[in-house]
Amino acid sequence: MPNSPTTDSRPAAPVGLFLTPPHDHRPLDRTGQPLPNWYGIHPDHVARLIARYSRDGDTVLDLDTHPTVAGAARHLHRHPSPVVPEQWSVGLILASLPRLGVDTRDVYALSETFDGWQTWLRPGGFLVTLLTALPGGGAAGHRSTVIAAARAVGLLYHQHIPAVLVPLPEADPRTESDPVPRPPLLAGRHVRAHRDLLVFASTSLEATHV
Repeated sequence: MPNSPTTDSRPAAPVGLFLTPPHDHRPLDRTGQPLPNWYGIHPDHVARLIARYSRDGDTVLDLDTHPTVAGAARHLHRHPSPVVPEQWSVGLILASLPRLGVDTRDVYALSETFDGWQTWLRPGGFLVTLLTALPGGGAAGHRSTVIAAARAVGLLYHQHIPAVLVPLPEADPRTESDPVPRPPLLAGRHVRAHRDLLVFASTSLEATHV
């Protein structure tokens, strides 16, 4: 059956990609210690994420209070906040999913969580969700549930950013003449190769044109 024509003239959400950096450099915290990865994502990418989706002087709320997020925010002249802020005061919220007390399989329950988070965003603010696990149904199903829940409360789906956690091979394994070994298992499971970042915006003009 041919696809039905659509009358939606809005541009498609842009898609970015974070690759593992080709260097070993790692920024330092206030005590001179290297900053850890944020759920496997290099601090350089965390800084790029904050720089793109917030502005100078913004409050950045990390619901997991990760030291790398706080360090990147301070470096970029933002204000990391470890506490629940006043309404309409935050430029950027970062939250990992699933999280305690939030059933990410239930679009209605998840939408209630998003509804609470969006009240903290200033006009033009952004919410970045990091999907850290797959509660059944696969990656595509999990992303779809999160996107549907955010849209249900009026947030705009802005961008999907896959973050690659392992170095990519120098050549496509399918073109190699020798058999390619299977990747190692960790506790009987394949090592996670990427994570999904989903970016949502308030529906103000400022946010939709980033």
